Amino acid sequence: MSEARLEQQAAGRGRLSGPLTFATVPQLFQQGRQLFADSNNLQLDLAGVERSDSAGLALLVSWVRLAQQHGGTITFLNVPQQLLGLARVGGVDQVLIFT
Repeated sequence: MSEARLEQQAAGRGRLSGPLTFATVPQLFQQGRQLFADSNNLQLDLAGVERSDSAGLALLVSWVRLAQQHGGTITFLNVPQQLLGLARVGGVDQVLIFT
């Protein structure tokens, strides 16, 4: 199993890779807080996400709320189909900005 990683690529841009699961989400949430400290409007590339469960979806929703608290936005790029499906089933696809 590969490790989940959140990397800042440039100001306002990041890349998420690996599994988004109950086991990896707590660490990723804390790392995400640093991204918001550096920029209020973020683009996060999810092309490297291997798989996700409901905890991964909850992470994205939490980051959206965190961005809003900082007066900003977060846009998710290259969202895997599995994660899009979870968002639709969970009814949060309207909350998340996917491009």
